[in-house]
Amino acid sequence: MPRPIIALVTLIAAISAGTAQGQVQSTKPTAGHSAEMPELAIVGAFGIGTRMHDLAVGDRTISVRFWYPAVTTDSSARALYKHRRALPGQQPLNIAETGIAVADAKPIAGQTFPLVVMSHGYGGWAEHMSRLGETLASRGYVVASIDHRDQPFTDMGSFAASFGGVLMNRTRDQRAVLNAILGAKLAPQVAEQVNPNAIGLLGFSMGGYGSLTTAGAALDPAAPAFAQLSPAMRAKLPIPDPALASKIKAVVALAPWGGQPGAAVWQDAALASLRMPLLLVAGDQDDVVDYERGVKRLFHAAQGTDRYLLVYREAAHNIAGNPVTIAPDADFPTIEFLTDPVWRKERIEMINAHFIGAFLDLELKAEESKRLYLEVPTPFANQGQWPSRFGQTWGGITAGNDQPGYWRGFQRRWARGLELHHKSAGK
Repeated sequence: MPRPIIALVTLIAAISAGTAQGQVQSTKPTAGHSAEMPELAIVGAFGIGTRMHDLAVGDRTISVRFWYPAVTTDSSARALYKHRRALPGQQPLNIAETGIAVADAKPIAGQTFPLVVMSHGYGGWAEHMSRLGETLASRGYVVASIDHRDQPFTDMGSFAASFGGVLMNRTRDQRAVLNAILGAKLAPQVAEQVNPNAIGLLGFSMGGYGSLTTAGAALDPAAPAFAQLSPAMRAKLPIPDPALASKIKAVVALAPWGGQPGAAVWQDAALASLRMPLLLVAGDQDDVVDYERGVKRLFHAAQGTDRYLLVYREAAHNIAGNPVTIAPDADFPTIEFLTDPVWRKERIEMINAHFIGAFLDLELKAEESKRLYLEVPTPFANQGQWPSRFGQTWGGITAGNDQPGYWRGFQRRWARGLELHHKSAGK
């Protein structure tokens, strides 16, 4: 078997580790503020609508799940998101999530909101990060989450074709969705809400690969990742679209694939050409995208822009996606696919919402007050200072102006295990 195929099989085994018998019911999100949430993870004041639309991209059809500020009532029926995942030789996994959005609710008229295009990882689906999408919509964003409909596979040949399609199509899909929304050719009522001068991209894993490329980082056709592709296919890899990239004002890439030596899809000069602010999120034990040689390389190489790196210490690749309640008798592939060995997914979800919200509010809404949540007093949260007298309790108070030595928005002790690094353009 050729080495590139072996490497890809190893990759997909890591990214898409197993499925389970029966049904997994996601825990239901609420509009309340959990006592352990960091401050900016709270659901916002807007009602949330959701709707699904198909879009033709060349000879393929993809789907887009929208979440948007909408006119709703407390009695409105909430959307139910369902997904069935099946891989060769494994029993299917059924996931169900009752959201807080209302299907086909009327978009709020007379206002415009920033647009965030969301892109899942290989083998993912539009609602994989539905909670984050709903939270952002409740706080005044239009979120367009792509269902890329990655090609299924049954054997080695079809697997290679499937992953090759992802390499070719992630950026194409994102560009097609952006152009369709900006041209009011997709969900026109929702598109009317979009502020065309406030556009962000958010991608997980292969979605992060696509997002950085869509944002203008030129792919290197000679990269190891493309060795499995024919010369004709390599010649068709997406090339930068400066006009569209110039409209993107912020990028969030969670566990982005492509920077590691075994892929190396961008040269350092291409990464340095990025000009929009960047938030990278990763686990420092992520061996799928290689945190040390992959994600950190992206962070340091993107010297042309202001960028942040949020790190979950001891976490692996699954630092995105909804938390779920797993049955006590679930087999290991279920656990490995849905959870992290160290971090609770509920906790990850809250922290992601907090920092992604702060970053997008700063960059897409120009809310300068949110910079205080990103420019932390120490990049290592464990070193944060919040003095306390013996026996003193804090009752869930979050750090603010009176706790300048601790990460803003977190309860005392509760930023532990995190790092947040920042580099300005030119550094």
